[in-house]
Amino acid sequence: MDYHLNKIKVVLAEKNKSNKWLSDQLGVSPTTVSKWVTNTCQPPIETFMRIAQLLNVNLDDLVRYEVLFPQKQE
Repeated sequence: MDYHLNKIKVVLAEKNKSNKWLSDQLGVSPTTVSKWVTNTCQPPIETFMRIAQLLNVNLDDLVRYEVLFPQKQE
């Protein structure tokens, strides 16, 4: 199963922003952001909301719901 739950890396690229930029904006280490963009771990929901705000996107743009709620095969 594909466990890439977030699309932070994709949205950062679309917005021409770097991991370093995001870490500076959030006051977290670049290592932490790296773990998020590689889906090694996920940020807390409050941080997801802040990332969406910083990148001027909807929270839905950062989450892969199809991974969380896969469609059943009939």
